[in-house]
Amino acid sequence: MLSMIGLIGGLVLLIVLTMRGMNLLIAGPLCALFVALFSGLPLFPQLVGEGEANFVGNYMSGFTGFVASWYLMFLLGAIFGKVMEDSGAADSVSKWVVDKLGMKRAVLAIVLACAILTYGGVSLFVVAFSVYPMAVSLFRQADLPRRFIPAALGFGSVTFTMTSAGSPEIQNWIPIEYLGTTPYAGWEVSLIVGVLMAVFGYWWLKRLIGKAVKSGEKFVERKNDPTIVEGAELPNPLVSLIPLLVVLVISFVFHDSLKQSALIVALSGGVIATYLLNRKYFKNFWSAISEGTLGALIAIGNTAAVVGFGGVAKAVPAFAVAVEAMTNIPGSPLIGGAIAVSVIAGMTGSASGGQAIALPILAPHYIDAGVNPEALHRVVAISSGVLDSLPHNGYVVTTITAICGDTHKAAYLPMAAMTVIVPLIGLMLAIILFSFGLGI
Repeated sequence: MLSMIGLIGGLVLLIVLTMRGMNLLIAGPLCALFVALFSGLPLFPQLVGEGEANFVGNYMSGFTGFVASWYLMFLLGAIFGKVMEDSGAADSVSKWVVDKLGMKRAVLAIVLACAILTYGGVSLFVVAFSVYPMAVSLFRQADLPRRFIPAALGFGSVTFTMTSAGSPEIQNWIPIEYLGTTPYAGWEVSLIVGVLMAVFGYWWLKRLIGKAVKSGEKFVERKNDPTIVEGAELPNPLVSLIPLLVVLVISFVFHDSLKQSALIVALSGGVIATYLLNRKYFKNFWSAISEGTLGALIAIGNTAAVVGFGGVAKAVPAFAVAVEAMTNIPGSPLIGGAIAVSVIAGMTGSASGGQAIALPILAPHYIDAGVNPEALHRVVAISSGVLDSLPHNGYVVTTITAICGDTHKAAYLPMAAMTVIVPLIGLMLAIILFSFGLGI
């Protein structure tokens, strides 16, 4: 009982502290300590046998494991975004988009850029780093409230593309191992759900921004924003798009062979292409590299702090009880699977974590019961992207605070509308369609 109180209380505390803007490098271990103390988890490795659970060991394993896996991708992603910004390439592309699509479609341009990169295999974190400079430029020109930038980035990255059929993102690939399906499982339903999420989400986002503008909100400059000199020469917009295409193409070509490491090659290629194509337009290339490096360290530190919390949470007895309860929900297997994966993803702050924990338990049981594996694959994939976007989620924290420099208080509610409510609606539609036999 105390362990469950500690687990739920620690999670709630982490969400509250995150919303209040507390530094996650402090909030993460503090809330993990809360969970550990209520569960009687030993605090130090020296107090337990080798390999046994303890607060410091589990927290730092989660923290350092994430850094070890993602540091180079974060570093190169942040540098790529900064060199696109410093060279004027981001401004050039954004002005071209505004000229072609009109000021009213600035948000659409951001969403599409994120969707194309995400579906092309670029990591969600890297997409946010890469598109943010263009997003700032577009929002500035359209005079839109910048607190909606995280929502636009999140909507284009972690909703209708991340969990759709054919997506190369890991959230669409984890179920394959356990269900024996393909990345295109349930594609008919996925197509319908994806279109609904895209259309409804974009309409809602535009409506939210429109209301804010009518109430008097405008774009507010910040001292660390890239400065735009009126009449300054900018690189050709079509040439400026080439580095983004380089990242997209290289990551797509090497995704199957190099997996996650394909991003290292792709982003390196993007940085080199930006320098070679736009080198005469740089204000200070090495300064941009330094700023990108610092931004990457902050971003990966914040995210790893939350992953460390998940490492402790998974080690306490209450977590095993919660997983057991979630994976044995009576009634429709699709509804039970969706709830289990979504809740566990919310507890761990990770969509992939929710799947990796629930599927080894769910898959054999449901397959033996005759559940269609393609339907289960698609429902599990979509459900993993619902509650994973609570305030403490690594992507949410990184995008709002480290990349966009905003606060949860200002930016989280519109982001939650796009990355929690919109996928939830898509999930319900998918379950209904599969229940009527579509795509089975």
